[in-house]
Amino acid sequence: MQAELILEARAALGEGPAWHRARLYWVDILARQVHCFRPDSGQDDAIQFDDPVGCLAPSRDGGLVVALRASVGTLGFPAAKWTPLASLADEPPTNRFNDGKCDPAGRFIAGTMDMAEKAASGSLYSFRADGSATRLLSGICISNGLAWSPDHRTLYYIDTPTRMVMAYPYDLDTGRLGDGKPLIHVPPALGWPDGMTSDREGNLWIALWGGSAVSQWTADGKLAQTIPVPARNVTSCVFGGEALDELYITSVRTGLSPRELDEYPLSGGLFRAKTQTEGMPTFEFAG
Repeated sequence: MQAELILEARAALGEGPAWHRARLYWVDILARQVHCFRPDSGQDDAIQFDDPVGCLAPSRDGGLVVALRASVGTLGFPAAKWTPLASLADEPPTNRFNDGKCDPAGRFIAGTMDMAEKAASGSLYSFRADGSATRLLSGICISNGLAWSPDHRTLYYIDTPTRMVMAYPYDLDTGRLGDGKPLIHVPPALGWPDGMTSDREGNLWIALWGGSAVSQWTADGKLAQTIPVPARNVTSCVFGGEALDELYITSVRTGLSPRELDEYPLSGGLFRAKTQTEGMPTFEFAG
């Protein structure tokens, strides 16, 4: 299994892919853009913001819910109508939103991080359609990958510097977390765990920053395989395609040395790998 380039996006910090209605939505955090890629035509459209765009998720009304630096709102696409939903007045000004997605009940779960990637000043929040927010976790350095088990009873979560995937009992009715337990430790030789998704069999698929790959792990935390990606820093992945068996992958170009760019000239591109499994769907916001 290998990843092929489908769009030479040259993204500064490509992240947060979400599959919805035969389209791939993704963000370029540093370029402050929301993108919509159509695999059937290869067309990629972007909406520009003034703030960094941390993450997004599709909404049941056909639009998107989007987290900017310290606020959340809904976005009509392609009309680009922005409607504020919530803001985080108590977040440190040195923080921004990073990764996020919706839970199966339609809540938007998104985390913050220290932009200097040093302080454990971030949190993980749950947003409802009325804009109310609940802090699920605190003391986070780089809030990253989120995924749910096929029965929706477990939330898997990554704070990148810990190298751990934590498994939290998840109450879908209330959105509350139980006590988390370590499930996976990603060794330094593989890179840093970044974005994450899951499949119908309970496997976890983790993008590896600095590892030029996406790794597949079984539900009991064992490494099953790695999928090479021709980019130095791989950031996230999501299942898409008609059968949800295609893995769409984002990557980064900013911060690479001339030598690394010579070795990985496609860094910042969008990639796709055909798998032998059916992925979990991208859940929609209930707004």
